[in-house]
Amino acid sequence: MKLTKLLVVALCTSLFISCSDDDDKTNDPKGVYDNGVFILNEGNSSGGSVSFLSDDQSTFTANVYSTVNGNDYIGTYLQHIFFDGDKAYIIAGGSNVINVVNRYTFQLLAKIESGLKTPRYGVVKDGKAYVTNANTYAYANPETGDTDDFIAVIDLKTNKVESTIPLNGTANRIELANNKLYVSEPYSSDAIIVVNPNTNQVESRIAIGYDADTMEEEDGILYVMRSPYGNRSEIVKIKLADNSISKVTLGASLDGAKNLDIENDVIYFTVNTGVYQMNRTATTAPTTPVFEYTSTSDYGKMYGFAVNDGRIYIADGGDFASNSKAYIYSLNGTLEKELTVGVGPNGFYFN
Repeated sequence: MKLTKLLVVALCTSLFISCSDDDDKTNDPKGVYDNGVFILNEGNSSGGSVSFLSDDQSTFTANVYSTVNGNDYIGTYLQHIFFDGDKAYIIAGGSNVINVVNRYTFQLLAKIESGLKTPRYGVVKDGKAYVTNANTYAYANPETGDTDDFIAVIDLKTNKVESTIPLNGTANRIELANNKLYVSEPYSSDAIIVVNPNTNQVESRIAIGYDADTMEEEDGILYVMRSPYGNRSEIVKIKLADNSISKVTLGASLDGAKNLDIENDVIYFTVNTGVYQMNRTATTAPTTPVFEYTSTSDYGKMYGFAVNDGRIYIADGGDFASNSKAYIYSLNGTLEKELTVGVGPNGFYFN
């Protein structure tokens, strides 16, 4: 039955309920750091930090974690943030710790400090976090350094690692799609590792070529950027229903492409200091960037990158010893905001 506007008003008045107030409450911020973007600053051996910029770009906090939690040590070499409900999980790979905070207030709730070995990236499924761990590196452990990586399975009710999934390979980024876990294996093989979280077992490996890195799933297709040294970069499209593969090979001028991100059916990626875009269904790569930014960093050009809600976010690694810069652009390359953030900014996370 459809109620007229007058009848709704009358009901609200007679029940002493303010309908407009209830509507407004649903849009009330849940905390100081609701409605904005966190900028993760990797830091160095002295520790990392997290910055925050509000959606309207009017409020900026350079070091959220210290502002809220005082002298508590966040850890070294911050790698990734993932969310579950009202919680955010900050992976400090150099300290083998995950800091659990309220995502809206950033108040520290817990620390996951055991069962991790060089943790990298995480996703959440059915109350459990799945976090890739690089374990030992080949230079330190030549015999097994490329094959001893694992996924730590964390019970988010207890914040304890309850089991591990050996990968017999190198683990880096992880995506949850099609009720499975997809792990990029950039060094020891040419495959994407497929893990079944119901059995905690490696189910298969999808051969796509070496040096796979950033990934994103859209409409049943996993898009993977791979950039083999000395060869052409490729965007690999894996149809998850049958693991069939198609590829878009990028031209020689796009060697070293990275930072694949998808927004509104457009693929964005970066090469050196340029931002490129192409339709998701395109079979040929672009040849000219949408825009470029200026960087003096030797190793940190486009160290962090994201596209979200009509804006392009770029983080410059700088010299990895002093505070660096983050930039927000419109989709056509107009600079909207320049920020001084922490050391080695490497990622953006939207709240």
